[in-house]
Amino acid sequence: MTDFQSVKTVAVLTGAGVSAESGVPTFRGKDGLWRQYRVEDLATPEAFHRNPALVWEWYDWRRELIANCQPNQAHLTLAEMEKALPDFTLITQNVDGLHRRAGSQKVVELHGNLWDVRCVAEGTVREYRRVPLPEIPPRCQCGALLRPNVVWFGEPLPAEAIAAAQEAATSCDLMLVIGTSGVVHPAASLPFWAKQGGAYLIEINVQRTPISTYADEVILGPAAVEVPRLWAKWRQAVE
Repeated sequence: MTDFQSVKTVAVLTGAGVSAESGVPTFRGKDGLWRQYRVEDLATPEAFHRNPALVWEWYDWRRELIANCQPNQAHLTLAEMEKALPDFTLITQNVDGLHRRAGSQKVVELHGNLWDVRCVAEGTVREYRRVPLPEIPPRCQCGALLRPNVVWFGEPLPAEAIAAAQEAATSCDLMLVIGTSGVVHPAASLPFWAKQGGAYLIEINVQRTPISTYADEVILGPAAVEVPRLWAKWRQAVE
């Protein structure tokens, strides 16, 4: 076990597993209209250019599925950790927005946010939580199309987000890797950069991943159970 009393800088990387117990469905829908489409044919700039209404129908469906999902104990505990620790950065691959709803403020959203829209003409981004959408495809006040502010296949991650994530990973004393498969890059590289920088690496997942071999500790179990348990031990160690 790491010496929590010596930890000053913490970085956390989360993936889909952190939201599983909130009822957030997996990325690929299996029902209705979407059974006949590949996700790669819907979540690309080319698909949006070709048929923005179809792409928005799919995203409207996804937004409706997660609209009533609530942050679970893993999200809430991470928000509590941020308030208690002096230098804490949360990096997430998720687009469900549950970390922010739980109260986390220092969040780096590598893949964007499903509840934000971006004007294709002006580039302006704003939150738009209305479900279902009153108009498909939705339009900006300027008349141009709005698109989901998420990273699609074939698009680079936002430069500002990946720079912030790399800085947090390479400068932390401790990194928690929670509920991520460890196969989607560049996010999957962050734990290795943290290790190279001398960080202590703890992985929490329901199963082992490619990261497990390099982790100093592997905690097998659901995030909503194991993250609060780890935080309780942490607080006990420093009190």
